[in-house]
Amino acid sequence: MLRAARLEWKDGKPQEVPGSQFEMPATWCCWRWASFSPLQSMLEEFGVQKDARGNARADTDGPRAYVTSVPKVFAAGDVRRGQSLVVWAIREAASAPARSTSS
Repeated sequence: MLRAARLEWKDGKPQEVPGSQFEMPATWCCWRWASFSPLQSMLEEFGVQKDARGNARADTDGPRAYVTSVPKVFAAGDVRRGQSLVVWAIREAASAPARSTSS
């Protein structure tokens, strides 16, 4: 289940629209941010182990490719390697396994 809320820009930052929370069924979700990133707080909320640079820790090869320390939470692109070209993010997202029961 995906829990989300609508956002609007105020004072140059995204702010949650009060009362806009909603839920929808989801097999998997892919987050993407352009000019802002709540990445660190999101990783902390999920309890994902991070590397020395503060990125989500996840290998890119083998049976645990893109798997984080949290079951069913995968990391690819900038969240795993740090800020980089979008081409890497697309390649890694396409290579990440689409598993709904993996840990």
